[in-house]
Amino acid sequence: MHDFLETSITYLPGVGPKRAELINSELGIYTYRDLLWHFPYKYIDRTKFYRISELDPDLPNVQIKGKIAGYSTEGRGTGKRLVADFRDESGSVKLVWFRGVRWITQTYTPGTEYIVFGKPGIFNGMINIIHPEIESAGKAAERLVSALQAQYSTTEKLKDHFLGSKAIGRLMGTLIKQMTFRIPESLPPWMLAKYKLTDLNEALRNIHFPSVPEEIEKARYRLKFEELFYIQLNLLRFRNNRIRKYKGFVFSTVGEKFNTFYFNNLPFELTTAQKKVMKEIRKDLGSGRQMNRLLQGDVGSGKTLVALMSMLIAIDNGYQACIMAPTEILAAQHFETITKMLKGMDMKVHLLTGSSRKSLRKEIEESLLDRSLNILIGTHALIEENVRFDNLGLVVIDEQHRFGVEQRAKLWQKSLNPPHVLVMTATPIPRTLAMTLYGDLDVSVIDELPPGRIPVRTMHYPESQRNKVFGFLRSQIAGGRQVYIVYPLIKESEKMDYKDLEDGWDTISRVFPPPEYCISVVHGRMTPAVKEASMNLFREGKAHILIATTVIEVGVDIPNASVMVIESAERFGLSQLHQLRGRVGRGAEQSYCILMTSGKLSKEAAARIEVMVKTNDGFEIAETDLQLRGPGDIEGTQQSGIPFDLKISSLSRDGQVIEYVRNIAGEILENDPLLEKNENSILAAEMKRLFSKKQSWSNIS
Repeated sequence: MHDFLETSITYLPGVGPKRAELINSELGIYTYRDLLWHFPYKYIDRTKFYRISELDPDLPNVQIKGKIAGYSTEGRGTGKRLVADFRDESGSVKLVWFRGVRWITQTYTPGTEYIVFGKPGIFNGMINIIHPEIESAGKAAERLVSALQAQYSTTEKLKDHFLGSKAIGRLMGTLIKQMTFRIPESLPPWMLAKYKLTDLNEALRNIHFPSVPEEIEKARYRLKFEELFYIQLNLLRFRNNRIRKYKGFVFSTVGEKFNTFYFNNLPFELTTAQKKVMKEIRKDLGSGRQMNRLLQGDVGSGKTLVALMSMLIAIDNGYQACIMAPTEILAAQHFETITKMLKGMDMKVHLLTGSSRKSLRKEIEESLLDRSLNILIGTHALIEENVRFDNLGLVVIDEQHRFGVEQRAKLWQKSLNPPHVLVMTATPIPRTLAMTLYGDLDVSVIDELPPGRIPVRTMHYPESQRNKVFGFLRSQIAGGRQVYIVYPLIKESEKMDYKDLEDGWDTISRVFPPPEYCISVVHGRMTPAVKEASMNLFREGKAHILIATTVIEVGVDIPNASVMVIESAERFGLSQLHQLRGRVGRGAEQSYCILMTSGKLSKEAAARIEVMVKTNDGFEIAETDLQLRGPGDIEGTQQSGIPFDLKISSLSRDGQVIEYVRNIAGEILENDPLLEKNENSILAAEMKRLFSKKQSWSNIS
């Protein structure tokens, strides 16, 4: 009965065209299937009825049964309200409405028995319930109800049109009553039996209208299992298809360029983690299959060095390589670092950005085609149509979450045959999120810092201790060190009482006056030339303080800068705070990160500050971030968008289920790669329904 489930909700009794349009735009619910898969976020026990004499303002939502004795109007102006005198045999309570007065008096008749549900409050010494849910006792007995009443997410706009949680519950009841048939099962019978899963029809009914808590848990588990299983099955199928379809260039030689660099130019001995990752990459590059590897490593862990050594292997085998970075600052930083590392070697490296001169662009385009250019480093400019490689063998994408998937695809398609792909990120990704967002990539982790790096010490100061912080900055500058001060905004916002860059410049200029101190400023609204000039002033040690927005979050590497001050630190997410902190701690001296906050912090903001002070471990920070904010808000995933819509699962809470179903999906594909066996026909059909309409980007990282 798939056709029934695809019916527009316009045709569901109680909806109609106008309501359907609202539900479409507010909740993304278009069909009966969408409504059925709009799951409750919690349940309220509606088995208990209170006597009115038992009501207390400290109680949560309560349910009472009685009759309206009469209506009255109280107050005036904006405080005008309709009040019903509601009574049972034990006493009376005031029911209060500030809007919808005419509709209330026309709908709820004195003398009729009603069930009222709401939060008791107190006003002028008397118990009241403001804007209660109210329904006639007779109607409540007739409709599809559950002792544990489901609560559905809705919006203020829907509530204003009488489409709150209760109304959605009524629509759900109407829909389920219409389903006089069984919905086709979406998992094979052998899976239901083997993994002890509830039948789909039973799970859907019990998730919306459970009788006991045990039914909710069984239904939830079944629906989570299915949702996460199909995501993992799809990711692993993509991965297997890519491995079968694309053989990849074989880099069999580790030759002159690599060895010259390794023995003569290597800036420091590789860490154990870097050696392990290089071994994994070398194995991929010589395997005959296309490498698609995610390289995770904390800020300053040496990912760029690993990327360069990988590119040298490509060059030793007669291929070209490129690095794409999200900002001009980061691209320029890579260019500067790599050029310095390759000093004295016969290598041609160029930088291509949006602000590159026309003459340089022409030179780059020509040298790419005649193979004289070995490594091209750049921004989005690399994916422009006139940038063509003759034999691109390895693509490195840095901070890849900042690129849209289509942009990455364009770079991937620069070669006639697919190049090897190395994706790098300094934003540590929790294991469950990595398995789900990047489940079709192989993952390498650099989990130690190069020798000699001293961990950054992080301190938290409220606004009241600002003078103490200024004294500390003076002592650091007197010792020859430099300071970053980062602000969340460029101009003051009327809605947000946070320190802004312009106000900060004014304050810092007075506290650190010229000519004794030199201050530089960088923000996103500057032209590239002005921004570069300001950065150079700081880079060359001529400026003591750099005032900036988060434009310096990535790609700024100045070893002499030993202090990072983050203003309004409560305004930033954990991932961003960790990235900013990574701008210091790159020299031999002890470095500091100072988190400045306003006096009042929300519970969540306080938790973020606490974890930043406690640890420098990016993966621990990422796990906390996932728990606090959820996957959609983790730095990076929101820009690119999580490529699926989770209806009931949580990547932060369901890690064990994700691992469990991934193993199951892997076993199935190992025995039946194309899902052709009769026992897996339901899986093949469901995969087609779920994923056939979506653009497949499975062959890119």
